[in-house]
Amino acid sequence: MRIAVVGTGYVGLVAGACFADTGNTVVCVDIDQKKTDALKRGEIPIFEPGLETLVKRGAAEGRLTFTTSYKDAIPQSDIIFLAVGTPPLPSGEPDLSYLKAASEEIGRHMNGYKIIVNKSTVPIGSHRVVADWIAPHTSHSYNVASNPEFLKEGTAVDDFLKPDRVVVGTDNQEVYAQLADLYSPFVRQGNPVIWMDPVSAEITKYACNSFLATRISFMNELAVLCEKVGGDIEEVRRGMSTDERIGRHFLYAGVGYGGSCFPKDVQALMSTARKEQVPMGIVAAAEAANARQKRHMVNQIKAHFGQNLQGKTFGVWGLAFKPNTDDMRDAPAITIITELAAAGAKLQAFDPVAMENAKKYLGDKTVYSKGAYEALEGCDALLLVTEWNEFKHVDFERIKTLLKKPLIFDGRNIYNSATLAEKGFSYYGVGRPSL
Repeated sequence: MRIAVVGTGYVGLVAGACFADTGNTVVCVDIDQKKTDALKRGEIPIFEPGLETLVKRGAAEGRLTFTTSYKDAIPQSDIIFLAVGTPPLPSGEPDLSYLKAASEEIGRHMNGYKIIVNKSTVPIGSHRVVADWIAPHTSHSYNVASNPEFLKEGTAVDDFLKPDRVVVGTDNQEVYAQLADLYSPFVRQGNPVIWMDPVSAEITKYACNSFLATRISFMNELAVLCEKVGGDIEEVRRGMSTDERIGRHFLYAGVGYGGSCFPKDVQALMSTARKEQVPMGIVAAAEAANARQKRHMVNQIKAHFGQNLQGKTFGVWGLAFKPNTDDMRDAPAITIITELAAAGAKLQAFDPVAMENAKKYLGDKTVYSKGAYEALEGCDALLLVTEWNEFKHVDFERIKTLLKKPLIFDGRNIYNSATLAEKGFSYYGVGRPSL
């Protein structure tokens, strides 16, 4: 098939590379000339495992190209995916200016019937809005479908190639058939390509992310209760996860969720609900709980050292909102470092891939160290914020020699508290007894 993907962010670039890898001819459109030129040179603007290999292979074999020109991309394509950014406005509503601009450009350059697919996370009813934006600019026929993405940063390529399910929202059976055929190489194990109406598809994306965010916030609130009454959230999690009605996923306590999906989608769902005067108390509570949880480690540190942290230095391991990505959007590390710095502390941070992006959010609030152990030199404690694999099995004896005192605040519960106690460490986890 001949495909255009508008937008080369996490969603667009992964989609384009994966579609090209199954034999389709794909052109990716982005108005950012610098980014497009870099992609033509094989330089990937984001860190996503496996993506560079797919992009370079698709480009080398002539199936994947990049352009800033709608005039070149749209006429040669039968299916056009919209994967532009929809960042949140201060009100929580998504900013649709990029989506509108892209839709109008598509309309101007159509040369025949097209299937336009909303791949971006868009407000409920956006398939109609996109259709209305296109209409004044073309006399050709088209259909607008909803095909929400369910990619996890850090495993996005694998998620696209091996999806749990594919959701296609359209009222047109032929459109569904074409999109189901496009996705057929990815669902050969029998995972469903679910056909539903466009509104339900749009709601499904928000519903999934808001529900998962709620699970995380529930566990984090439960973790705080465990700390107060002497329970261990890890034991509670084991007891819960073996209940088949609950399952194992998204039950880990930590320093809160971040990234490009959960915060934005929760806010967007609440924004739509407010417009429709529908109470969304559970979702609102999940967001409020997450905001509190991002400050939980700061509260632990102040309870240990006191409110004034002048003269204290902390080594921070992990800045990205999760492992295997360089994404800093709404990362808990931003809140933790900002508040500690405001209390007078000095910070020394290390992240395997996210430090350049982190500078955009944190500036000079922290020193950016060249290595994990270097970040701990002369520090009063280690703060584990992002659970990168390289932080899981470390040299604790070396850490003891670098820290002023052997003290760890483990924001992801990746260390065994009993083992650390044997090694002479003081330890604070999330929802676990402190030592």
